[in-house]
Amino acid sequence: MRRLNAPSNTNRRTVLSTVLLLLAVALAALLILPRLGLGGGSGPAEGGPEVRFVRQMIQHHAQAVDLATRIRERGTTPAVRTLALDIMLSQQEQIGQMHGWLTLWGRPWGGAGMTGEHAVSMGMATPQQMASLDTLPPAQAGVTFLQLMTRHHQGALIMAKPALGAGVRPEVQALARQIEATQGAEIRVMTDMLSEREAEPLPAPQMDMDMTGH
Repeated sequence: MRRLNAPSNTNRRTVLSTVLLLLAVALAALLILPRLGLGGGSGPAEGGPEVRFVRQMIQHHAQAVDLATRIRERGTTPAVRTLALDIMLSQQEQIGQMHGWLTLWGRPWGGAGMTGEHAVSMGMATPQQMASLDTLPPAQAGVTFLQLMTRHHQGALIMAKPALGAGVRPEVQALARQIEATQGAEIRVMTDMLSEREAEPLPAPQMDMDMTGH
């Protein structure tokens, strides 16, 4: 009878390495899942600041994408079209990120958003202002876009501030900081572009956002 060969040292090392790798992956999952809201009810509360901020910022971003899409379809100047594309891509990506958080937290995507009055106070355009981008002459539509988007971004900066407060989840704080940096820079670019066109920005939003209300 033939004797079975004993497992080689190489095979034993391979098995041991595989086991250690699986243990490391399992440990990493145990550390990460609670931060993602999958750790048994550890996600933010339905009425908490994170959920409110995310839902309202999704609403805010969605209009920015709409504004940018409209102006890109009007065939305005390359500089405005490039800016509009940058805004579309960055804010669509953030919308997807925020939808993912709501899913991980076990919260529905829908929910109480901003009222019309609150939305305008956060720099959002009215339906009439949105529609004007489709009907104005291309050059004037470009100026109107820059004015509306500058004010829109200023509203986003107001919305981001409460998300940087103590006790807010770190991933939400990181997004708020990203919004501040990106949109703050874009405000400066658009202000310069308006100046080149001998136009002025619209009055900036003034209302402070209360994340525990509305």
